[in-house]
Amino acid sequence: MRQAAAPGPVLRAENLSRVLEGEVAAVLVREASVEVHPGEMVAIMGPSGSGKSSLLYLLGLLDRPTTGTIWLGGEDTSGFTDDQMARIRLEKLGFVFQFHFLLPEFTALDNVMLPMRRLGRLPEDEQRERARRLLAELGLEGHEHKRPGQLSGGQRQRVAIARAQANDPLVILADEPTGALDSHSSLVVRDTLKRLATEQGRAIIAVTHEPRFAEAADRIITIVDGMVQPEGTTF
Repeated sequence: MRQAAAPGPVLRAENLSRVLEGEVAAVLVREASVEVHPGEMVAIMGPSGSGKSSLLYLLGLLDRPTTGTIWLGGEDTSGFTDDQMARIRLEKLGFVFQFHFLLPEFTALDNVMLPMRRLGRLPEDEQRERARRLLAELGLEGHEHKRPGQLSGGQRQRVAIARAQANDPLVILADEPTGALDSHSSLVVRDTLKRLATEQGRAIIAVTHEPRFAEAADRIITIVDGMVQPEGTTF
């Protein structure tokens, strides 16, 4: 079940800044403008502390910008209430983090079903069938009833990717998704995310410090001292 791609960029941000007020204001992101299109895998790179994750959290509507505007699927999110923000995240965004954050007492199948249960769009039997299919597409057929502690690190991260797809999001955002994995598992996760972009038309935005991960991206956004750099800039 794929949503129809919105015309133009699926996610667009203009002049985003994030400032933490205090005795000395900390500027996490400075006037960043970003566009991401359906079927595109974008890597965000930069030095440690440069604002990579801060930018990702703004784009993923997990944090609110101090200034600037974010459109998701053509919809201006700037006036949304907290409840509206939570709803649009659940409906249109999927998240993968460095540490999988799977619930240890739940099976892989139940972990993938969690976002579907929260959204309530599908009946229970269709949720279960969709979760099975997503796990099978990621090479996890036969592991549906295992708990996270019974899976390898790479398998756990693939369960997290299946969970991120649960509600058929427009965009999947990943924060160092291979940072806790060995080199082989890192490549599997990287290639899995790339395949979601090329074969399913999902937009993928991933923060990474790994050049091998970034090589698979269609485009690299470099951020230094909170500022998005001109395309082609290295650090």
